[in-house]
Amino acid sequence: MTPVADLKRAHRATWAAGDYAAVAELIDDAPPDDLFARVEVAPGEEVLDVASGTGNLALRAAGAGAQVTGLDLTPELFQTARRRAEEHGVAIDWLEGDAEHLPFDDGRFDHVLSAFGVQFAPRHHLVARELARVCRPGGRIGLVNWTPEGQVGELFKIMGRYLPPPPDFASPPPLWGDEQHVRGLFDDTAVALQFARGHNPWRFASAEHYVVFMETNYGPTVKARERLTAEGRWQECRAEILALAERHNEATDGSLLMSAEYLVVVGRNMS
Repeated sequence: MTPVADLKRAHRATWAAGDYAAVAELIDDAPPDDLFARVEVAPGEEVLDVASGTGNLALRAAGAGAQVTGLDLTPELFQTARRRAEEHGVAIDWLEGDAEHLPFDDGRFDHVLSAFGVQFAPRHHLVARELARVCRPGGRIGLVNWTPEGQVGELFKIMGRYLPPPPDFASPPPLWGDEQHVRGLFDDTAVALQFARGHNPWRFASAEHYVVFMETNYGPTVKARERLTAEGRWQECRAEILALAERHNEATDGSLLMSAEYLVVVGRNMS
């Protein structure tokens, strides 16, 4: 087993942990709305949703009449995705696969999309090359990624201070939310980029409820809790996450409202 394969096996276990479907429900309004306002999907077009998870983007594209493939490294998430597709009355082809090695011919798709997905693949330059490769000439790439300076980016910084550093070949996920980094990833492609920013609201009864939700449902936090509990360090990390929520709280009624910043990336294949 190579170091890259080992890391991807760990990634699959991370996203299968907890209950990502519960998390996905909380990011299924503003981010997809922002993306589809900029990437118009028409009936009959072919759409790929990379790192599809439980299908937030795939379901919307299929609802617009597109022929949709949802690909993810963690097929355990497809059980929920298939149920949701059935509830929505749409047909989607769910496929286990790797964003760094997309199993499709060049120029296959009219639109190649991802929301909070491809940014977690370790080798960003390989992902960008693959997204560009499978997008047809004139087609669009549409991504939504958490920013480094936003609330979710800060969450990852906190956990990163307590966890072992990633291998040298792996880039930090929030860098996909940095415009300069993303421009560099597509420098050697024919993709012309545009950017916009938006905010996803996190609403909970309190900051404590948010931390409980994340340590129970969100794979990266679940795995951090497991490891750090065994090391006797979770309570220290948890206290920092709680302080993060309290610091970002915009609510004035005793509840919690945080705005998590994301970057919308839209690229047109000009080849």
